[in-house]
Amino acid sequence: VVNSVYRLAQADVIVSLDADFLYDGPRAVRYAREFADRRRISGPDSSMNRLYVVESTPSNTGAMADHRLPVRCREIDGFARALAAALGVGGAGGATAAAPEGVPAKWLEALARDLQKHRGASLIVAGDSQPPAVHALAHAMNAALGNAGKTIVYTDALEVTPDTDGMADLAKDIDAGAVQALVILGSNPIYTAATDVGFAQRFGKVPLRIHFGLYRDETAELCHWHVPEAHFLESWSDARGYDGTVGIVQPLIAPLYDGKSIHEMVAMLMGQAGNAHDMVRDYWKSQRPAKQSDKEFENFWETTLHDGVMAGSALPARALPVNLDFGKLPVSGNSGGLEIVFRPDPTVGDGRWANNGWLQELPKPLTKITWDNAVMLAPATAERLASKMGLSGLSNGDLVELGLEGRKITGPLWVMPGHAKDSVTVYLGHGRKRAGRVGNDVGFDVYPLRASHAMTSGTDLLISRAGGKQMLATTQHHHAIDRGGEKVEEESVAAFERELVRVATLAEFQKDANFAKDPEEATSRNLTLYPNYDYSKGYQWGMTIDLNSCTGCGACVVACQSENNIPVVGKEQVIAGRDMQWIRVDNYFRGDLDNPETYYEPVPCQQCENAPCEGVCPVGATVHSPEGLNEMVYNRCVGTRYCSNNCPYKVRRFNFELFSDWTTQSLFGLRNPNVTVRSRGVMEKCTYCVQRINSAKIESEKEDRSVRDGEIVTACEAVCPSRAIVFGNINDPGSRVSKLKEHSRNYVLVGDLNTRPRTSYLARLRNPNPEIAEG
Repeated sequence: VVNSVYRLAQADVIVSLDADFLYDGPRAVRYAREFADRRRISGPDSSMNRLYVVESTPSNTGAMADHRLPVRCREIDGFARALAAALGVGGAGGATAAAPEGVPAKWLEALARDLQKHRGASLIVAGDSQPPAVHALAHAMNAALGNAGKTIVYTDALEVTPDTDGMADLAKDIDAGAVQALVILGSNPIYTAATDVGFAQRFGKVPLRIHFGLYRDETAELCHWHVPEAHFLESWSDARGYDGTVGIVQPLIAPLYDGKSIHEMVAMLMGQAGNAHDMVRDYWKSQRPAKQSDKEFENFWETTLHDGVMAGSALPARALPVNLDFGKLPVSGNSGGLEIVFRPDPTVGDGRWANNGWLQELPKPLTKITWDNAVMLAPATAERLASKMGLSGLSNGDLVELGLEGRKITGPLWVMPGHAKDSVTVYLGHGRKRAGRVGNDVGFDVYPLRASHAMTSGTDLLISRAGGKQMLATTQHHHAIDRGGEKVEEESVAAFERELVRVATLAEFQKDANFAKDPEEATSRNLTLYPNYDYSKGYQWGMTIDLNSCTGCGACVVACQSENNIPVVGKEQVIAGRDMQWIRVDNYFRGDLDNPETYYEPVPCQQCENAPCEGVCPVGATVHSPEGLNEMVYNRCVGTRYCSNNCPYKVRRFNFELFSDWTTQSLFGLRNPNVTVRSRGVMEKCTYCVQRINSAKIESEKEDRSVRDGEIVTACEAVCPSRAIVFGNINDPGSRVSKLKEHSRNYVLVGDLNTRPRTSYLARLRNPNPEIAEG
């Protein structure tokens, strides 16, 4: 068992085999950064990487792809074998090397040639949901292409992964009466265990059951004892990063509810005593070099605590021998029926974050569903199933029953453009009964459908109409950017994209670097009834968002919510269109709904120079600041909402209800004390984090200097893993934001309205393979 570390910064061509590496997992932040760095285009002479994605469920990584193929999850195996055969990887050919139905032969051949042209600078990534055979093939192809040690590095495994989760063996031991006491550390098997194991039915037979965890969850409810766990921000611990680098987890506060760390719990079970700090410190002291003195260790320890990471602790690279008989690799079973794919939810994961209101209300990246999960399938599959059921059609929210090997669940339907045909995806993590006040009874529970032999996918799924309809809360209802639903010819790209997302291929950009620019007359300063503001003697704040880097992760939405004390409003209010998030990430589809191109566009307040919101406020609550901000004076606002009606970008939020909790003691530490907590009846919006602006200005005035570029970092900019968001002073010609606004790809949203936003965008570029584009 090895740990694979990808070096995306070195990869010119990347192939994803059902791997959402830009969004899913703890490594995604680093990988998104490295991937985006290879997509930053300074001019027509720049180069960028190329991404191929083969996947069943549309993902954030698939949305960034230059070429994407929707393929059933269990047919990725066949695609990997066919690609390996095309690359000449020994033993991968033969009868099992035929590409899945629907994969064009030219597409596969062109991909293989592209990989061969970029030997040592290419990368093939296999997803966690794929079987070991696909991972073995990916390693073999990377080795054959000379990628090992360059774009992929192997280290020892970060943790020991057993062949099974051991639940079946535990169930047998319980039946045999061999388990007298069971201690569960930080997990919730009553909710997550595979149904066929029958763990929940056997759990009550154990004479003594002890649960250690953060919450009194479904498992804790059935235990004799529940020991409260300290939150990781309340305790000492250590952890390894994706490359093995050790980090020391340090508490920010003392435990609020006398919780204990897992180190202290395990020590107690072993009859030992001590605190977590001493245990972590003593462990690393025992691992020090033999010649290191106590004083040297103390210096080393203090330096590690200061830096947050342990210098030189990354695991060394090791060789991975590839000597497999590919003919003996098991082939994924392909059935002619429907397949079902189980995925962790994009926001609440496997259910452990179900009680987090910020995450429940965070729209899922592609569906924009909040407070729910759904049964996702392709438009063609929905049409075929509707015909089979004798219906005129199936639409979003229709309740359907899923049956797998006699197990059944019911959930609402969601027709997902770009989903693989004859495949159904359901998200785990919902339908909990003991999650907490926020997470109880949100969505439907998918775990009862999973079996120990089909933890990531299953075959021969049965779908029937359950009757009825469920309203799903979504924050976006229109995703297509093809006018009139018609496909637009390539040569008229700008005809429909000037209003929203502007896209061109790298080749088109090299021919016309100014393809995204608005006509001069549309941005003239003379076409206005507003006064022209003079910023010559001060600051003028502005922002750019690079659509070529944004992966649509939504981190900016939660960061803004945390920074600015934005309330969670709940499902009913979202359905009514009253979501409160100050920044949203729109996504749009272009082309054939069976496999459309997908684009993301974050939309905060545009901070317009000619702001339509300002002139219509009867009480002067929305005003223009001397530094260019569209400010909200909360104490003046009387809730007319004229400003919202006049905003073409729909980025202003009205607080219809009293969502602020003024009494719960534990919430006091949650809020940012530098930002007002608003009550009902107040309009609010993005302020470019004015509290951070003022803090930096105060410090610079103390030192009798101007604010330096990069000294002010907005919450959305700080959290963006791909560095797509840049904020700064437009008046400073040397600032990053000023230089980006001079970029040929820079444009503003619906510039023909002449609102003159100071939030602008860098157009998206795609880098398709000419062989496939012409084919």
